[in-house]
Amino acid sequence: MTAPFRSLAQIRNRLVLAARWILRDHRPTSDGRCPVCRVPDCEAVAAARDYLDAVAEADDGAHSG
Repeated sequence: MTAPFRSLAQIRNRLVLAARWILRDHRPTSDGRCPVCRVPDCEAVAAARDYLDAVAEADDGAHSG
């Protein structure tokens, strides 16, 4: 697709990939701290997990009907 416009599915897929990258990059080290943010409770990880949970719930609702 050469146009700058993306479908909703493409946007969703890009956000899912970004959330997965965040979870990978911000995975806590052996001391329990985020290697990027240097904090024990990384807000980026929390946001990424919340987004992926919301997407999973939306997918479950779409397929249960």
